[in-house]
Amino acid sequence: MCSSDLGNDMRFSMEKVEANRNFANKLWNATRFVLMNLDEEVVKENIVIDMLEEEDRWILSRVNNVIREVTDNLSKYEIGIAGQKIYDFIWNEYCDWYIEMVKPRLYGDKLESKKAAQVVLLSVLKNVLKLLHPFMPYITEEIWSHLPENSEALIISPWPVYNEKFNFEESERRIDYIMNAIKGIRNARQEMNVAPSRKANMIFVTEDEVVKETLSYGERYFINLASSQNIEIRNTKEGIGEDNVAVVIDRCEIFIPLSDLIDFDKEIERLEKEREKLEGELKRVRGKLSNENFVSRAPANVVDSEREKQKKYEEMMGKVLERLNNLNK
Repeated sequence: MCSSDLGNDMRFSMEKVEANRNFANKLWNATRFVLMNLDEEVVKENIVIDMLEEEDRWILSRVNNVIREVTDNLSKYEIGIAGQKIYDFIWNEYCDWYIEMVKPRLYGDKLESKKAAQVVLLSVLKNVLKLLHPFMPYITEEIWSHLPENSEALIISPWPVYNEKFNFEESERRIDYIMNAIKGIRNARQEMNVAPSRKANMIFVTEDEVVKETLSYGERYFINLASSQNIEIRNTKEGIGEDNVAVVIDRCEIFIPLSDLIDFDKEIERLEKEREKLEGELKRVRGKLSNENFVSRAPANVVDSEREKQKKYEEMMGKVLERLNNLNK
């Protein structure tokens, strides 16, 4: 993938090579997932609007907009901008979000919903391969050759065009709102080192009727993508105690009971062990740095390295002690 602006040179970078290798693997694995979950009878099916669910409309609307934007960027020779938009869409929206959203449908027993998901997965994949082809011609052509019902090479297939019938602005707003809520919940859980397998109850507080309807519709997304056990939607915070983690999003507050996220005794035990380990490391590094012979005779880079370690261990110790203090309260 090229991300350089027009007229600018780009230095060779192994990091960029590795990043693009990872992207190619991501695309390849996504294709394998689609083909493994594709029934033969749906290969020739067209998209039927009435059969689509909200996430289907969202991804179709998003790829529709990306088609228009990338086509416009390429016509203006904004190669780097076009490439970045395709990269972001494939990695984030198609792979990390849409595929994860439709997995329960693909593994479920609702045949019409399953068929709609398969048709949309294949349709979007074909469009992104066409958009990506000018940037990564070889791997996209190879992937294209494995897709069903492709009688011609990707290089001579028609360029995708914007289609107004796939403009679902309301679906975009609803799914984007749910995604932002899930991101907030995930961030809070990550900061507390909560395992994804640990389910939690969630209380959503909002007076906005549109938000309530969106959250109610999105319950299955919170269960599948935010490790939710169940959700409750309220008008006020009355009755919600202080022993909750709070996540604030637009027009809504999300409360998660701490007891659902943490086994307090085990977490305190883990942090105590971490504190003991850090105390040992700090004792060792402080002993070295207080030794005049070591400081005066060791190479400067070695001494600097030990000072950096001391700073790092002290910062980690501060966080551990703060966490222990909060839990003990």
